[in-house]
Amino acid sequence: MKIAILSPIAWRTPPTNYGPWEQVASNIAEGLIAKGEDVTLFASGDSITAGKLAWCIDKPYAEDNAADVKVNECLHISHLFERADEFDIIHNHYDFLPLTFSRLINTPILTTIHGFSSSLIIPVYKKYNAYGHYVSISNANRHASLHYTATVYNGIDTKAFSFCERPKDYLLFFGRIHPHKGTREAIEIARLSGHQIIIAGLIQDADYFNTYIQPLIDNDTIVYAGNCGPAQRDELLGNAKALLHPISFDEPFGLSVVEAMCCGTPVIAFNRGAMPELILHAETGFLVDTIEEAAKSVDRLPSINRSNCRKWVADKFSMQRMTDDYIKVYNQILNR
Repeated sequence: MKIAILSPIAWRTPPTNYGPWEQVASNIAEGLIAKGEDVTLFASGDSITAGKLAWCIDKPYAEDNAADVKVNECLHISHLFERADEFDIIHNHYDFLPLTFSRLINTPILTTIHGFSSSLIIPVYKKYNAYGHYVSISNANRHASLHYTATVYNGIDTKAFSFCERPKDYLLFFGRIHPHKGTREAIEIARLSGHQIIIAGLIQDADYFNTYIQPLIDNDTIVYAGNCGPAQRDELLGNAKALLHPISFDEPFGLSVVEAMCCGTPVIAFNRGAMPELILHAETGFLVDTIEEAAKSVDRLPSINRSNCRKWVADKFSMQRMTDDYIKVYNQILNR
């Protein structure tokens, strides 16, 4: 089977630091290659893959102040579609825009819908409902008007995350710093529970960070570790007493939640979006509704067996499991 993986080009694939869609696209590509599939990854020119790399944009537009995002997107997507007849299937991770090319080629396109940035993009998905093939990354993130081929959970490379049985005494916030992710709420949870908190992640909303987060950072009880790469991420996740995930939106998935549990670290999350699908309440973490509930859950962390957290991820959210599930979807589409 000849497979084209269309990755975003905001960041490198896999990303150096932040870049969840690029990370998932990389995991799928490398998982397929490990199983002997013929994979071409369409990504930025600095990307890394064990397969074939195809590119026309040399570096990610999020790292290039001179880049015109729309120009880069158009060049990148058309680069693949002009070669569409070389592949048995195209696996799209670039949101809705590639769908507008789909009726111009014969190669079937599978689109993993990583989330809906706005309700305004739904009409594009609806237009290609009968012609495209959609996969949701959680049951919670399905839109009622769309037809889905399957739900396939994101998978991580479990070998990239070290199990830690005896953590340190800090709580961790790991993710983009934005009101939706609940950085401010995580600080309050840590304060109420009497714990140090380390914050790590891309500052996506500078006004929010400068107004609500920066003034509280004292490098003692509240520490900002920056936008961390894989090695520091592994260390911070593994040594944390718990990951705090007090989201204020219906999150489609949440890679950091799975990554934390893979290290053995339980997650205390607001019970929204995909969280009930990712976290086994009172077994791999706690699903709560308020800051006060979250703070009280910190006292319950000793009841969590950290080995069970890692086993849960290995069974349900591994790169191998995701790859196998996508191969089933590819075959289902090609056998129609």
